[in-house]
Amino acid sequence: MGCFFVAMVLSGKDTRCNYFPNARVLNDLSSKPFTVSEVAAVKLKENWVGMVDIKRTLKYGDVDFDKSNVKYKNGKIYIVEGKTTNNQPIILEMINYTDKVVLKDIIKK
Repeated sequence: MGCFFVAMVLSGKDTRCNYFPNARVLNDLSSKPFTVSEVAAVKLKENWVGMVDIKRTLKYGDVDFDKSNVKYKNGKIYIVEGKTTNNQPIILEMINYTDKVVLKDIIKK
């Protein structure tokens, strides 16, 4: 009965339950204003990766915590692994600032 009530209350609303560290980091990275560095912009122009792949990786990717949360200037570097729509493994280097996120680099794996 309680589960039914909770489902009724939460259905139809844009609620997220990010209990795990991976989900919290991805949510934080995707909820801030997003900019692309010059290095990443060059790789986006090569047409082997697109913004759809970046957004998909930020939604379903895996954060490499061994290489992430490293201080970089006024922010922190996060490494997110994912795949393109062509199933090509990619690695995103993101700089997470308090007010924005910068896509630093895109690496083919």
